Amino acid sequence: MTELTYPHAPARRVDAGPTVTELSTMIVRALRLSLRNVDGLITALALPVMLMVMFVYFFGGAIHTGTRYIDYVVPGVLLVCVGFGSGTTAVTVSSDLAGGIIDRFRSLDVAPRSLLAGHVVASVARNLASAALAVAVALAIGYDPTAGLGDWLAAAGLLTLFILAISWLAAAVGVVTRSPEAAQGITFLVSFLPYPSSAFVPIHTMPSWLQGFARHQPVTEVIDALRALLSGQAPGAAAWAAVAWSAGIIVVSVVVAGALFARRAG
Repeated sequence: MTELTYPHAPARRVDAGPTVTELSTMIVRALRLSLRNVDGLITALALPVMLMVMFVYFFGGAIHTGTRYIDYVVPGVLLVCVGFGSGTTAVTVSSDLAGGIIDRFRSLDVAPRSLLAGHVVASVARNLASAALAVAVALAIGYDPTAGLGDWLAAAGLLTLFILAISWLAAAVGVVTRSPEAAQGITFLVSFLPYPSSAFVPIHTMPSWLQGFARHQPVTEVIDALRALLSGQAPGAAAWAAVAWSAGIIVVSVVVAGALFARRAG
């Protein structure tokens, strides 16, 4: 008897990494999701304005930092906005995993990891736009940095690196959690980190039991480096510490997010 043969199903492409086309498509998709989330979009645009006005006009007269308070507080407001922005990334990643969109992309032979990378790149773009708005508001209400062009470029590079780190951390949180609500709750802790730091008040004014943590956490290093650069001063060891913290967060988050994402999407 002649053995009947049947055509084989097309082999699935090995996920060696997202292609340029897939990544650009996922970035555009993530940005469109942000634009459709009207509440989140309004919050992202209003938060820098509200925080800058609140800290400068409400609290600035009561806080003494040895310099104009607006010059002191701008880096802290920037990082608060970054922390809040990370919540959107964590929620959208968690929503995609919980909503079954991964299976649809796999049926189209799209590398699943391109979805994660797209969310991260879109998060960096959103947070940079929010940071630019915060700086514009600060300049409008009297911020007068003495930084030169090189200092501005260094500050922008350092801030972008930290935003990338927080975006990957948020993506990892979105993969680990099982619901968007849980992802939002965990990223709230990230947005809280600027408060026990040098963002809004000098660390030496804090209780002694809190000063150790405030001095040696990543947000303080980033803020101190940004504050020095925007003041036209050398950031010293703070810049290297900020880069080291950011790089470490990126490496750990990429490894954790990649491994767990592959397991959940597999």
